[in-house]
Amino acid sequence: MSSAFGYQKGGDLEAGTSGAAGQRVLYPGQQESPELRWALIRKIYVILSLQLLLTAAVAAVVVKVRAIPHFFTTTNAGLGLYIFLIILPFIVLCPLYYYHQKHPVNLILLGLFTVAISFAVGMTCAFTSGKVILESAILTTVVVLSLTAYTFWAVRRGKDFSFLGPFLFASLIVLIVFALIQILFPLGKLSQMIYGGLASLIFSGYIVYDTDNIIKRYTYDQYVWAAVSLYLDVINLFLSLMTLFRAAD
Repeated sequence: MSSAFGYQKGGDLEAGTSGAAGQRVLYPGQQESPELRWALIRKIYVILSLQLLLTAAVAAVVVKVRAIPHFFTTTNAGLGLYIFLIILPFIVLCPLYYYHQKHPVNLILLGLFTVAISFAVGMTCAFTSGKVILESAILTTVVVLSLTAYTFWAVRRGKDFSFLGPFLFASLIVLIVFALIQILFPLGKLSQMIYGGLASLIFSGYIVYDTDNIIKRYTYDQYVWAAVSLYLDVINLFLSLMTLFRAAD
């Protein structure tokens, strides 16, 4: 007889399957249907993939069409628009958080947020060498795929990464203060390398933490906010690695 936990008595948790329907249990003691949770995970990663593709496309246009960065850096109107587009993601985040469970408003705000972030990434890449961009993109891809695979593997064996939350938040505050000091009192390339290395480690930790939350904690109507969290982790990891490689180049 099936238990209320969504898997049959005698199911092989270590193998990640249930005894009844052959469902892949994500972690020991899972109290919900594995099929529903897997559907949510697929939905989140589809949205994340579309966000990253859009970011790559927008950034490529900004980098290739040299008139775009030239306009934003040499004219007063362009500079004002650039500052607005930098601030726009922070403005959009507020209504996006409030409406992240309301369809289709959440997807519209998500698209606007992604385009704004993509433009900022493109402007950063426009003033960076192709070698540094390629190195950062390759390493980001390897790190994201490796950490995601590790988190799924570890969670299936009973590991829990929720304890990382307070440590990562505290580290992020230190990183922000470090960035402000670097802006006000530039300390040279060595400090940029230190900042890039620390930021890369912090956002790698956030990838593990947010992946763990997607597997266990996000509800079915929080898919947009889950995708935003992972998207920001990946983008910030890429920008951190680019800062590191650019300082070392």
